[in-house]
Formats: sequence, structure tokens, C-alpha cells
Amino acid sequence: MLIREVEEKYSHPIAILGDLQGPKLRVGEFSNPNGEYLEKGQIFRLDLDEAQGDGSRVMLPHPEIIEASEVGHVLLVDDGKVKLVVSNKGPDYLDCTVEVPGKISNRKGVNTPDSVLKISALTPKDRADLEYMVGIGVDWVALSFVQQPQDIEEINELIDQHLKEDQFKPAVMAKIEKPSCFVDGNLEKIVDLCDGIMVARGDLGVECAPEDVPLLQKRIIDTCRFRGKPVVVATQMLESMIESPTPTRAEASDISTAIFDGADAIMLSAESAAGKFPEESVAMQQRIINRVESDPHYHRYLDQITASSSKKETATDAVTVAARQIAQTVKAKAIVCFTLRGTTVRRASQERATVPILAITPFKETSRQLVMSWGVYPDLPRSGSFGFTADEEDLLDYDNQAVSSNDFDIVLKNAARAALRKGLVSDPNDLLVITAGVPFGTPGAANILRIMPAAGPNCWNGVCQTYD
Repeated sequence: MLIREVEEKYSHPIAILGDLQGPKLRVGEFSNPNGEYLEKGQIFRLDLDEAQGDGSRVMLPHPEIIEASEVGHVLLVDDGKVKLVVSNKGPDYLDCTVEVPGKISNRKGVNTPDSVLKISALTPKDRADLEYMVGIGVDWVALSFVQQPQDIEEINELIDQHLKEDQFKPAVMAKIEKPSCFVDGNLEKIVDLCDGIMVARGDLGVECAPEDVPLLQKRIIDTCRFRGKPVVVATQMLESMIESPTPTRAEASDISTAIFDGADAIMLSAESAAGKFPEESVAMQQRIINRVESDPHYHRYLDQITASSSKKETATDAVTVAARQIAQTVKAKAIVCFTLRGTTVRRASQERATVPILAITPFKETSRQLVMSWGVYPDLPRSGSFGFTADEEDLLDYDNQAVSSNDFDIVLKNAARAALRKGLVSDPNDLLVITAGVPFGTPGAANILRIMPAAGPNCWNGVCQTYD
């Protein structure tokens, strides 16, 4: 696979995200190939009749929409270009009043902002695609059309069914694009059940009022930050650069707002996938990120939002919070976190440290999943463990530890080398703040906090000790 070849070439983990498209709800076809223009105030019927449509009706081959819709519910056609309001319904039809007129033609999409449909977020095609994604070892799976927490439970069950023995489970990212995600505590439940969230502003902007989308974006980001889950802001970040070599000033402000809000990542779509200036789009987005993150106001803002983030009462939380404070006090170049599955690293990312977080893990799959978290620089492991040849069972065998206390110094030396490879340190006296768990490799635990110079664990203030 080309992506993995590039990953090995540059010794840098790359996460592969598989995107499931979800159900596509569309009207049927019209006898007029050019479609029909609907006038404001006219009654237009959506039904289950397979006959071609005309100026008064068209087939809606989705009985679940008819079942879920009530009088007064809104239906949006063609990304909201035509707005219909249900004025009457029967068992196999909806009579709608045209509130926003416009042209409707073959196979145009239908959005149902007021209804929760009794359909799975996974179509038969999605299920086949998911099996393929798990088979090739994607790192993340993005689920579209999430309406309620049960959708996340369903995809997790399906992934478990497709996993081979000893295979890493891909992380699940829920795409928030339906208004139903914001009622009855659904958002919090969805965030708790999945591994990450994507703010899918394109579809969200169709089904919600435009003035609500920025507020919903902030709400989603705040919820993810409070629960320590990575959140990606996506869609129309640099939309004008599909055709233009430079963005609008509003787009630059939009990206900076997402960064200030606390997003872990921002994502380009058509700009880099199908636009005329893909490289320029990526470079421009990186320029905006660099500029915002170098601004003193941004760091002051980070201190404010960190103070309001989730605080638990465990040893791991205490060590993680202390690592951030110590790194700032001693002007360390990075925080180094040893981790198996990434839990400790994600907790460190939640604290929004003022220095990079170097993640050291024995598993490539963990390093790839961690690239989605804010401020994290995962090291790509080469030997299957923390610098040793050991499998996961050995790392978790506390009676016969694969890494002894004597070996810990070697592991720390490897961490110093990784920091040098990543360009995080440049001088032997540069300081690193280390967090780890003992017994070494304890999942989800951090109970060791140590300050170490880049020269290695046996050095301090330029003096290194040697042992026979």
C-alpha cells in the first residue's frame, strides 16, 4: 500500500480514515428530464408510486420518511434549494406546501431536519465497505448519518464481528450532521461511545439554520474537550480554493476560529481532493495554523480553556496535570508519554500543554490513531515494543515483565533519540518531562513523572555518569 510505503520512508505514522457514506435519501425521476419548477405556496405530493413525476408529484422511495414525518415537519430538497412543509399525510404519501420555490429534478437529495428516521446509519453497501476497511487495517472509520447513540453501538458491534484474532480495532469517528444529535443528551452519549467526532458542517448547515452552525460547532468541540475525545472540524474550510489559488479572508478567519475553539484537527475536502490547487490549499491551511498557534493570545486562551476542562481524581490525572505545569516551569522542549493504547497521551492532549507531546508506544496502530489528537507527535515504533522485541502479552505479564527496571534507562534513551529525530530537541541540555506507568506498560496508568535532559537518563547539567 502506497500510504504505508510513505510512512516507512519518512518514519512518521499516517492514519488512514475510511469514510462510510451512509444512506442517501433521494426523490425519484420525472417524465421531464429537465425536472419541474415548484411555485411558492403550491401543494406538491411525495409518494410511493413508481410512476415518473410531474409538476404535482414525484416518487419518494423511502417509506421511513413518510412514516416519521408529521404535519408541520420540514423537508429540504437539493441541499435546501427547495423547502417543503408537510401539510397532510397518508400511509403512502406526504402532501407538502412549497415554502421556498425552486427547481426539482431527477434523484435530488432529501433532508429531514425534523424527523428521526427508523433506519440504520449503515446501508448494505456501508456494511460491505466496513468489512473491507477492517480487512485492510484502516485506523479510523467515520460513520455518517448518525442520529442517536444506538448508531455507534451498532457499528462497534459490526467491527468486533469482522476483527481477526489479535487485530487492532479501528477507532470510530461519528460525523455530527443531524439535528437529532443535539436532543435528549444524545451528543454527550455519542461522544462517550465513540473515539472521536467530526463536525460535518456541510450537511449540518443544510439541516440547521446557518446562524446556529457556529454555536453548534462550539458546543461539539466543548463536549469533546471535556470528555477528552479528539474532534475534527470539516467542510468548506477553504472552499474558494477549489477554483482560486488564494482563500477569502473570511475563510482564514473561519479556520482560526476552529483552532481557537479548541479543535484537534481541521480537514480539507474538495479543496485537496478535486480542486485546482490541492497543494496550495494544504500549504495555506498549514500557514494559518502556524500563525494562530504562534500568537501569544492563543496561548493565553489555551490557559483559560484548560482551566475549564475535565478534571478527574486519579493518579494519571494528577501526573498529567503536573507534567504540563512542570514543562512550563522548567521550559522543557516536550512532554514524553509512554503508552500502550493511547489513553495517557489523549489525557495529556486534553490538557493542551504549551509544548509538544511525544507519544512512545510499542504498537504502530496506536501511533497512527494518535495523530488525530492535538499537540501529539507519535513516534513510529520499529521493534514491536518500547525498544524491545516483545509482544503485547509479554508487556502485560506483570509477574515476568518484558521491560525490567534496569532496562528502563535504555527505554528512556530511546525516547531521547525519538525526540531528536522529531526535531523536538537540539541541545543535549534540552529538558524532557517523562510520564510512564509502573509496572512498565500498565494500560491507562501514569504514576511516574521524571525530568530528563535530551542527553539521556544518566546525565544532568552536562555531566553524564557511566556504569560498569
